[in-house]
Amino acid sequence: MSAHRIDFLLNYSETIKCLYYNNVLTSADISNYTGKSIPHATRVLNELIKEGYIEEKGFANSSGGRKPLNYSLIAGTHYILSVAMDQFSAQMVMVDMKNNFITETKRYEFNIHDLQPEMLLNCLNEFIDNSGITKSSIIGIGISMPGFVDTEKGVNYTYLNVFDQTLVEYIQQKISIPVFLANDSTAIALAEQKFGLAANLKNVMVLNLGWGIGLGMILNDKIFRGNNGLAGEFSHIPLFKNGKLCTCGKHGCLETEASLIAVTATAKEGIKKGQITSLAAYEDIDADLIISEAVKGDAFSVRLISEAAYHVGEGLAILIHLMNPAAIVLSGKGSIVGNLWMAPIQQAINEHCIPRLTKYTKFIISNLNIKAQLIGSAALVVENFGKNLEEKLTEIKECSLV
Repeated sequence: MSAHRIDFLLNYSETIKCLYYNNVLTSADISNYTGKSIPHATRVLNELIKEGYIEEKGFANSSGGRKPLNYSLIAGTHYILSVAMDQFSAQMVMVDMKNNFITETKRYEFNIHDLQPEMLLNCLNEFIDNSGITKSSIIGIGISMPGFVDTEKGVNYTYLNVFDQTLVEYIQQKISIPVFLANDSTAIALAEQKFGLAANLKNVMVLNLGWGIGLGMILNDKIFRGNNGLAGEFSHIPLFKNGKLCTCGKHGCLETEASLIAVTATAKEGIKKGQITSLAAYEDIDADLIISEAVKGDAFSVRLISEAAYHVGEGLAILIHLMNPAAIVLSGKGSIVGNLWMAPIQQAINEHCIPRLTKYTKFIISNLNIKAQLIGSAALVVENFGKNLEEKLTEIKECSLV
């Protein structure tokens, strides 16, 4: 990318972000979002039109007088490689500047405990090579994954350790594209804030109902990551005296009873004991299958999800007492069966929460569901348009000269 292009992304990044998140805006809208005057917003828009970043999209509605022009980003000026990882796979898709998925979503399967950085790098290179998109057109790679992730340092303390450098540094140097890293639940919260049902709410808890039970937090209209990015470890609240060892090394965490990993283990144990269920007809069982059979009405699958949901509700009761959120959004893989989660969660809340607190907290099932993490990974790159992106491009250029 030329130095001229970098300057545009730095100087006009706020306007570009506004248009990415809102698709179509007037100059008055952009003035309101950026806090700049309407003449300033108009000048920036004209510059971006001249440089081929945005286009006019007809007239907006008006209550009287001259109708204002609408503006929108041109989709194909740049692309973002979005990567959404969980414990057993990575999904990848190419996203344009209007948040459209322009390639098929590719899934790479693995066990994250065994995954090495070079293996992930090979998957990234393979996907880019097969996408038909040139590397020079890819403005950034957004990667979201489970674990203790420090977004600012670009390191995952749980998985994919790289000797003598961070994971982000390793991938960025090898692939020569800016890389941004975030925890999977934080990325999902970002997606819900920018494109989902949490868009107009200032204080929201976003539950990532995946293999684990992640938490993304929106506080005072901003993504909250804690002191060094490690906030939101909801699934490791010690709720049970069950003696079960959690993946974190402690015993009795919420995850040991309510995660999809725990649900899958309970399902397998039930089948071994002769439980009557449609799941017994399958050679192997995973969370996706349990969700699918629950949707079809298999009583055992429904009961498994309901029991897990009740335990999630017990944990949420603690969160509500601490945070007093306006809403709790159920997102991630498990939100596909959101209605099955809702009743037992509400039962647990009713039993364990002070009514005055719950009166002002809404429960919402995400409309982004399985796409939320991919949308959030792409948005992670957009959030860093400007100085952070410029610094990474400079780092890449300096490394290429060594």
